[in-house]
Amino acid sequence: MRQLGPLFGISSSTVCRVIQRLGPLQALEPVSRPTDAADRLWIVDGTLIPVRDRSVGSSSRNYRFSANVQVIVDADTRLVIAAGRPLPGTTADAHAWRASGLAEHCPGATVLPDGAYLGCGMITPHRKRPRRELLPGEESDNAAHRTVRARVEHVISRMKTYKILRDCRQHGDGLHHAVQAVAHMHNLTLTS
Repeated sequence: MRQLGPLFGISSSTVCRVIQRLGPLQALEPVSRPTDAADRLWIVDGTLIPVRDRSVGSSSRNYRFSANVQVIVDADTRLVIAAGRPLPGTTADAHAWRASGLAEHCPGATVLPDGAYLGCGMITPHRKRPRRELLPGEESDNAAHRTVRARVEHVISRMKTYKILRDCRQHGDGLHHAVQAVAHMHNLTLTS
């Protein structure tokens, strides 16, 4: 920020305010979308982010106060397409997906979630039923599904290398803005 200020003839605090204002807005915009909707393959997953604000998070399965954040990643470019608003950590992924409104970002795109998103209208892996084994074709489908879905897990782990997402001390909408800013920085790192 100290280097950008003299470059544009403004103070470093003004640069900080501009980045804080515009950074989260740019993280919502996908960097590159194929023109044909059938060519888009996006992956969705939810992650728990530890928070200190008790109004945003709740005591979840990791025994910490966490918030559930849904993230959409492009399978080809590994860019973050969108990140939803945080919900309490006890919220199931399927409910968090419906409540986040991220489905509006995916018209015509093929979206791959994990098995927790049953009934959400996306391509989930085949489930093993009681007293019925998976068919050989279903096993190979699940293997291919896992291979592609690993990309979203890698992106989320890279996003969590930022300290702000390992223990978020922001209050109110601060966590949402922090996730948007980290998504934007992740996209800038990949595209530059």
